[in-house]
Parts: sequence; structure tokens; C-alpha cells
Amino acid sequence: MLTNDWGVDMDAFHPRLLADDFTGMFRFYAGVLDEIVGANLAKGGEGGPYANWDLKDDAVLSLYDRAAMAAAAGAPAPLPRPREQDVLALVLRVTDVDDAVRVCERHGGVLAAPARDRPEWGPTLRTAHLRDPDGNLVELQSY
Repeated sequence: MLTNDWGVDMDAFHPRLLADDFTGMFRFYAGVLDEIVGANLAKGGEGGPYANWDLKDDAVLSLYDRAAMAAAAGAPAPLPRPREQDVLALVLRVTDVDDAVRVCERHGGVLAAPARDRPEWGPTLRTAHLRDPDGNLVELQSY
């Protein structure tokens, strides 16, 4: 947490996902971040266009409606995103990958690669990969 020149506390860095399906994304992350990360909704709600979750006093993730972000940034209305290749992966460290997969699926996540041990990445590393409601890649990992 940083304090700006006006004395306001601000998070130094956190990801903001731009959502095509804000309601679906909100429902997914509201359930997943609470149950497997322990983050709490700090601002916003299902109706959008913005929401963010904090863990203690630090931001973990924010969602912003993609069309609203384009308007705020003075950009043209967004075109549909190609899904051929990922440009980011949201990585969540969890206690139990298999349990976290079930939580994600219960909240609308779609399994992309099942849970497996990855000793080539780290001696005790276990991962699974899912897609959130907008198709973004989510990696669950424990080590």
C-alpha cells in the first residue's frame, strides 16, 4: 500500500480484468476469491461496471466492464476479442488445487487442464488450469 501526495492510501499494483460479461465474471470471482483466496468484495457489485476485491488492505483483483473502460480511455467501442491465444493468466496460490478446481467449476469456471503434479516447475508444485466466464486463463497452484 502506498500513500499518494494527497494522503490517500493506494494499492501499488493489482490486475484489472476487462469484462465482456460483467455479471458472469462478477459471480465467478466473487465466489472464487472469497472461498479459495479469502479476499472480500471492497467496492462495486454484480450490476457493474466496476468491482474490486481486497485481501486485508491490499487489492487482489478488480473487474471493469470492457466497453466502459474503452469509453473512459477515449478508445473506440471494443471489438470481440480473438481467443486463439492467451495474453495473460491469473495465477492463484491455493492450499488444495483439487478443492479449488471444484470451487471454480461451481462458480462457472470451465476446466482447461486437470490438476497434476509439475515437478519440472518445482519439487512440490501442483497446478490446474481453468477458463473464467470471459475465457481468461486461470491457473491454480499449490507448492
